[in-house]
Amino acid sequence: MGSSRLPGKVAKEIMGKPMLAYLIERLKYAKEVDQIVIATSDKENDDRVAEIAKNERVSVYRGSEDDVLSRYIEAAKEFQADVIIRITGDCPLIDPVTVDKAVVEFLNSKVEYLRINVDDDGYPRGLDTEVFGFDTLLRVQELVMKEERSRDNPYREHVTFYINKYPEKFKYKVYQASEKLKRNYRLCVDEEADFNLIEEIYKRLYEEDKIIDILDVINLLDNNSNLAQSNAHVEQKKA
Repeated sequence: MGSSRLPGKVAKEIMGKPMLAYLIERLKYAKEVDQIVIATSDKENDDRVAEIAKNERVSVYRGSEDDVLSRYIEAAKEFQADVIIRITGDCPLIDPVTVDKAVVEFLNSKVEYLRINVDDDGYPRGLDTEVFGFDTLLRVQELVMKEERSRDNPYREHVTFYINKYPEKFKYKVYQASEKLKRNYRLCVDEEADFNLIEEIYKRLYEEDKIIDILDVINLLDNNSNLAQSNAHVEQKKA
């Protein structure tokens, strides 16, 4: 909930429903996901996050606000996760099909870390999916502890920052988008313009008891350039 650019964004409502609830709803369609865990902080301002998760009948782990790396490790221990799929709470149009493909590719490739390409000529930003093993997370913690000032940002605040800064230290893979999904659209929520776009997409495409197909989102934006460009000015925040 502690976003500096759009405070409380995951609890902002679209048609009477919190943004985080839509994300959870979509992840429930991912066949390769055994359990959904919302790993949030133990601070009072994240009570609402935990409440939304419980309302959606998914598990919650609460830990350190600043040491997110340790929060992930402790959550994985509690729920006995050997493979971790990392999705951030600001992606209310996360695609369960893409999540499944990423997990299958991770398992088949026998790598330590996989992320989908959301850079130029990749998937739309907001479909961000990372997959890694619990053993990899423990190794990251060990490597981070050896770094000077390792208790400071960004290695502990941003779970996979160390892996992405030093990819040569890991069996690392970037999963590329198919041609039909290659777009530079922003479908994540960092600022008000992002939220307004997501809200408009949901108003146009959402049907009760059915998730929006990501290809329908692509088609909508392909045919409505003003809508597609409404948040193009928003800069992606760097870790």
